[in-house]
Amino acid sequence: MNSGTNDGTFLISIDPWLESHREDLKWRYRYYEELFKSIALVGGLDGDISHGHQYYGFVLGTRDGQPGTWYREWAPGASKLALVGDFNGWNRDSHPMKRNQWGAWEIFVEAASDFPLEHGSRVKVHVVSSDGASDRIPAYAQRVIQDPNDGDFVAEVWTPPNKFPFSHDTPTPNGREGLRIYEAHVGMALEEERVGTFAEFTHAMLPRIKDLGYNAIQLMGIMEHPYYGSFGYHVSSFYAVSSRFGTPDELKQLIDTAHGLGIRVLLDLVHSHAVKNTQEGINRFDGTDYQYFHSGPKGEHVAWDSLVFNYSKFEVQRFLLSNVRYWLEEFRFDGFRFDGVTSMIYLDHGLSRAFTSYADYFGLGIDHEAVAYLQLSNELAHSVRPDCVTIAEEVSGMPGLARKVSEGGIGFDYRLAMGMPDYWIELIQDLPDEQWNLGAIYSRLLDRRAGEKHVGYAESHDQALVGDKTIAFRLMDQAMYWHMHRDSNDLIVDRGLALHKMIRLITFSLAGEAYLNFMGNEFGHPEWVDFPREGNGFSYKYARRQWSLAENPDLLYAGLQSFDKAMNKLDSKYQILTDGLIEQLAVHEDTKQLIFRHGALVFAFNFHPTNSYADLRIPVPDAEDYCVILSSDDSAYSGHGRVAIDQSYGIQSIGMYGRANSVQIYLPSRSAQVLAPRSLAAPNNLNPF
Repeated sequence: MNSGTNDGTFLISIDPWLESHREDLKWRYRYYEELFKSIALVGGLDGDISHGHQYYGFVLGTRDGQPGTWYREWAPGASKLALVGDFNGWNRDSHPMKRNQWGAWEIFVEAASDFPLEHGSRVKVHVVSSDGASDRIPAYAQRVIQDPNDGDFVAEVWTPPNKFPFSHDTPTPNGREGLRIYEAHVGMALEEERVGTFAEFTHAMLPRIKDLGYNAIQLMGIMEHPYYGSFGYHVSSFYAVSSRFGTPDELKQLIDTAHGLGIRVLLDLVHSHAVKNTQEGINRFDGTDYQYFHSGPKGEHVAWDSLVFNYSKFEVQRFLLSNVRYWLEEFRFDGFRFDGVTSMIYLDHGLSRAFTSYADYFGLGIDHEAVAYLQLSNELAHSVRPDCVTIAEEVSGMPGLARKVSEGGIGFDYRLAMGMPDYWIELIQDLPDEQWNLGAIYSRLLDRRAGEKHVGYAESHDQALVGDKTIAFRLMDQAMYWHMHRDSNDLIVDRGLALHKMIRLITFSLAGEAYLNFMGNEFGHPEWVDFPREGNGFSYKYARRQWSLAENPDLLYAGLQSFDKAMNKLDSKYQILTDGLIEQLAVHEDTKQLIFRHGALVFAFNFHPTNSYADLRIPVPDAEDYCVILSSDDSAYSGHGRVAIDQSYGIQSIGMYGRANSVQIYLPSRSAQVLAPRSLAAPNNLNPF
């Protein structure tokens, strides 16, 4: 890190409203600098603090020239540790461990001993403390499996003799296209009512994602978690790939195959909290409640029924920072979506604040230890992989979240535009679409922190969970069960299909420099997500995706999926996500029209439920004919086909709203068109999609 003379106040030049908090910004930056300096004394970010996985856990090595396996564990509060497993008949006395002055325990098991540790050996560590004695899962375990008979979790020594042979380089971002992220869960990616695997995802899902035009995948639930229904957010083993989906090598194969298809792979990284479980997790590992977490109420996240890390401790920092390096280097992930950032940076986890004042972002309510940890993790991630992508799940609007640490920011590349899904829910629930204020929608989609990149989305997995509804289900509800055939002509479905496409297109074109979709939502999946649990009879009926709906040409789902694919091509062909030129050209609240440009393209929306407009004059920025390159009303997208796919609109030197030129278009009711200057449209193909 080279901070120069920066004092953390560069953010004020981007957002002058921060001027009254100049001293707060300085303090935040000084706190980080002091922490960074203390780490520099022990090798810096590239030193021991980010290589814990190469010291703790099970590591192949030698002692006195003899090959074998080292096992080390940090447990300062424990009085005795012993390695147990099938290699020694689960004898708690035969392999005691030795403790050093810093509370780290170790044992070396020679390969030539009578009880060798082999790849695949099942193991636990027997811990004796003031809290009692129990067999625990090693904290740095890289493989944890569950016994199908008794449900008990046990670690496996994961030291394969041969490294996985990666064959594809990481895709290099071209700097023009935006990130188009497909949020996915491996286990529920099948249509069958069971848990899917990495191998099945690689075979069936990666080609689908590639065909849809997404260039990044965000994988959920990868880190080992004992309760499947937690969606992977109650992590127990931070270094272990969830064995319910397959082996670490099978995950590597998935990532390597994705790279071969030009798709980057992001990990949903959970460092905001940990599961309370003691038998499966790291809670009270050494008998204390303050080893990895804050002691007492401060260490409990009541809303999530989980535990909060103490980010001020060196060994906790090492545990988490090493985890960042581990996923990047060992599996070649291309970046992270950091879960629960709002919860991390506020002492009240953001639960008692309205975030209506800048004062909410500073002061005594900030967890500066967590903020500094996030700064360190972003610096480390970009040091290990300069092209690494980091995304913050953060709802409060914390200033500088997606600015460089050297500028006084927290270092993320993107922040999720989390307000938009809630905004769409409010509109759909509270107002009929003929009463929607288009100027307010346009402004809301652009209402985000200047100078910080955002991932825009209309809905994610959060909106798909049981108790909530996807946009498609909110718009069409039970009509989706009976009237999605192409010949149904149901008015509720007709409205829902039209608005589903329009909502996604306007969000895609305005809400951020990247875009995210949760799997299945591209074709309006008709049902919520509900994992097997006692309340539903442990059913997998809603923990899957019904791909056959989108693959059936007789159903209207297929058109929604085709529209999603065409929408992605807008960015791959015209790079609209990364083009910062956005201007409103016209808005008519009475006739429900919104026209704007994004880059070279013109977007025309008609939200009127019944009125279509022939010869509608709209201003355009360039003095040339315009061609329709995308129409949401196209019959290929389950529309009515009221606009010809080769439609061209001639330029007219008639000024309008300050523009020197205009065109007259046909804009059907509840539809949107994207227009491109003829010089940019594909030759001899006015509808390149």
